[in-house]
Amino acid sequence: MAYRPGSGISKAFHHMWELCSPKPVAERVDMSGRKVIVTGATPGSIGYQVARTLAAWGADVTVTCPRDSDAAREALFRDLRDAGRQPHGIEAHRLDLADAGSVADFAAWYRETSGGRLDVLINNAGILRDVLWRWREQRLSADGFEIHWRTNYLGTFHLTRLLLPMLLESGRRSGDARVVNVSSHQHDKGSNDRFFAPPDRLDSWTAYGQSKLALIHHAFALQRRYGADGNLRSAALHPGSAYSNMTFGWQDEPLWLRRTKRLFTPLAPLILLTPNQAAQTTIHCATDPHLEGGHYHERCAKAEPIPDARDEAASRRLWEETDRWVRSLGQE
Repeated sequence: MAYRPGSGISKAFHHMWELCSPKPVAERVDMSGRKVIVTGATPGSIGYQVARTLAAWGADVTVTCPRDSDAAREALFRDLRDAGRQPHGIEAHRLDLADAGSVADFAAWYRETSGGRLDVLINNAGILRDVLWRWREQRLSADGFEIHWRTNYLGTFHLTRLLLPMLLESGRRSGDARVVNVSSHQHDKGSNDRFFAPPDRLDSWTAYGQSKLALIHHAFALQRRYGADGNLRSAALHPGSAYSNMTFGWQDEPLWLRRTKRLFTPLAPLILLTPNQAAQTTIHCATDPHLEGGHYHERCAKAEPIPDARDEAASRRLWEETDRWVRSLGQE
């Protein structure tokens, strides 16, 4: 699929095509014995559906949530039992990607409880704040970064860096380790120039798109750096426009919007993908035995990101600057 210019009209046509055409479904793969992490697997999310499917296919799955991770684990056990499947190997732990201490704690906990093995890391967790463009100034994390950038990109880079030795060791042993970054078609709101200059836009959609472009660079850079050495296959993807708790779990929403959402919810499947439908491309990238690393995907197939995503010089510079920040944390 060719890159689509980022106009509202072209996106609207693509969205209608996505909704009206047959929904892709990832082909079932036996995942028995594979150890998988899925970040951001709160019940009602795309990540939850990814975790549920991989567990049903036999994987040992660890899920993360920013708050009540026990609820996600209990929901997965319950769902799998209701579907007539024997749940096993499901763990859950709290993870806040905007908190370096939380990232380090999770990585240490996982190393201790998993025996040091990890086959697939699915970087699904992310935030989209202020969907209605009401913010008039940047919202910063506790350590001073724009909140979308800090959570979606910096936190993901940090987590991947800490877990990478386990992935590479598993890849050398099994011949197949994977990192899957859940990006978005909104990455076309990003620009390589903005990575290295003061912010020129304050709205959350631009910040979100910038973080999602960075995740594509991250996936491609991982492939270039570690694809051969550790049998690593790294991919980025757009899951589709879905009705999930991320896109509709808006903060500080006014009363009129809350009431509108209640009216809208029954109609959502007519104009948006369900979380399970949107999970299919992530599942495909995590399991397809023929997957080629270093590509962007939509609808369970290769697609083209914006040209900025293929700029290797910008990718190298972004990696080096982010890597210096991670090393400054002193948590390796």
